[in-house]
Amino acid sequence: MSLTEKQEKQLKNMPAISNKILKSKDGQFIIHKTEIVSIKPIAYYEAVLASEEEAS
Repeated sequence: MSLTEKQEKQLKNMPAISNKILKSKDGQFIIHKTEIVSIKPIAYYEAVLASEEEAS
């Protein structure tokens, strides 16, 4: 099954999610760390901030 161009673009824009599971130094705990990385262009945040200023 192949993805359409639109589906590929949507997948590229999704945040990258990674999980790590570690044992604490003393061995008493499990540490589950989830990292979400999302990359957005600066123009996106400028537009968001501008719309918030207009709403205020």
